[in-house]
Amino acid sequence: MISKKIKIQIQSGLEARPVAVLVQVASQFDSSIYVESGNRKVNAKSIMGMMALGLDTGEEVVVSAEGVDEVNAMEDIEKFLSAASA
Repeated sequence: MISKKIKIQIQSGLEARPVAVLVQVASQFDSSIYVESGNRKVNAKSIMGMMALGLDTGEEVVVSAEGVDEVNAMEDIEKFLSAASA
């Protein structure tokens, strides 16, 4: 299992469209992927869970991935969340 603190740099924050894309990115991988913010931890493959976090630009989250493709999953999630425009 790997975990990493990532700062959200998507200009609009994680609104509906960026959340949908993030869920698509996460769903490409077999690994379990979770996003933590404060005391809440949700499955990155759950659109409702991710929307419930209500994350904004500049917030830091902890992303964790566990499974056979966890390294690739972490790279792609970080690349998406760190993009200024998504």
